[in-house]
Amino acid sequence: MSKLHIKKGDTVYVNSGEDKGKTGRVLKVLVDKNRAIVEGINMVSKSTKPNAKNPQGGIVKQEASVHLSNLNPVDPKTGKATRVGRKVSADGTLVRYSKKSGEEIK
Repeated sequence: MSKLHIKKGDTVYVNSGEDKGKTGRVLKVLVDKNRAIVEGINMVSKSTKPNAKNPQGGIVKQEASVHLSNLNPVDPKTGKATRVGRKVSADGTLVRYSKKSGEEIK
């Protein structure tokens, strides 16, 4: 399986869809489906039964997953969307870096 350009905790820019142009933080990456759940992006309404956490029940808004091809990491230097490269650092570990500025993405 190929490595993904996005990890949990990354700030990403949405390339296409209803939320095009928005940015958000990645909450979860679904590796097997090539999708990610991003905070505040692709909100859907879900009906819920009453339970201990929500005694009233009703309609709850929550994030749905977005395909990874529609997301780009945000450059730490400029704050704009960028592509990701990988290089070996001085201590021998593989690190992701921004193709725009060359800065490391943490």
